[in-house]
Amino acid sequence: MELKLVDSKSLFLSNFELMKSSSFLDTKLRFGLTGTHKLCSCRGVVLKASRSSASYDAASSVSKENFILDEFSCQINGKNCSGLYLRDVRVLDASDDEYGGILINPQTLPSNPNIFASVLRESLSHWKMKGKKGVWLKLPVEKCDLVPIAVKEGFQYHHAERGYLMMTYWLPDDPCMLPSNASHQVGVGGFVINDKNEVLVVQEKHSAPALSGLWKIPTGFILESEEIFTGIVREVKEETGIDTEFVEVMAFRHAHNVAFEKSDLFFVCLLRPLSTRIAVDDLEIQAAKWMPLVKFIEQPLIQADSMFKKVIDICIARLGKRYCGLSVHQLVSTFDGKLSSLYFNTVEDSDSNCKAN
Repeated sequence: MELKLVDSKSLFLSNFELMKSSSFLDTKLRFGLTGTHKLCSCRGVVLKASRSSASYDAASSVSKENFILDEFSCQINGKNCSGLYLRDVRVLDASDDEYGGILINPQTLPSNPNIFASVLRESLSHWKMKGKKGVWLKLPVEKCDLVPIAVKEGFQYHHAERGYLMMTYWLPDDPCMLPSNASHQVGVGGFVINDKNEVLVVQEKHSAPALSGLWKIPTGFILESEEIFTGIVREVKEETGIDTEFVEVMAFRHAHNVAFEKSDLFFVCLLRPLSTRIAVDDLEIQAAKWMPLVKFIEQPLIQADSMFKKVIDICIARLGKRYCGLSVHQLVSTFDGKLSSLYFNTVEDSDSNCKAN
């Protein structure tokens, strides 16, 4: 009625009554050893099981299981004994990222908060033992009741979108190396001028009192996965109904603590109009029109603001071919194999209409 240790790699299982003990509730497979063997060198060894995953949640969430070889001690008929047993480790369904981290699958998260708390705690211990680093937990809105549990386990907020909250956990004891949330928002403004030397301008419905009455160029924000050169064309179309063609980035402004302590990049773009009929967006825009360039420049708010004035000076210089902006060129980088937009000056390009020296 004992198990004998043949060598350091082999364990033989006998009819050991301890396997029926209720003291190992979460144990499905166990190895018993006599008390004469030293077992500390085996503690915490991870054995991967080649069997299908097991269901552990009423909502049919699926876990990936491993076994951990752990120690136990006991007393049988007054005699001390010790041994090893295989303990099931219920691990959240997840995948490895390229930086040695863990991406938890949000689709298979347990719906039961108590089960989630237990399995999350066990998963973190398991991943730390395996030398993993950052853990990314994406919680959909419908599972927001799991947020307090994750916070209690040490997860921190990373960012939130309309449909989910992203949380992170850094497993090593050294300083966290996970990237921070996005630090900038990207805005665009369209300087659209026609062959009559008229600028496309708008008055917004909702603006600061200091800007009341100002006729300004159409502006907006770049959407996720949207290019600068396509985003500004979209914004002008949405606000004024005018179709345009992107020409160049004339200049860009970098400001800080603009919205929710985020920084702001604002790109002023030169656009060529492809249509003339204005159709105002009633949600955002009070009015839109073609305004002679001279009158646009003469506005008191333009003249009084050094930023506005400098932007207009740059655009006028570009029209006089005394300045060249940045045109867009799409290239594929061998580093990531992805198509990227590179903006640079093309003075020596024979196709460019910029003649600045």
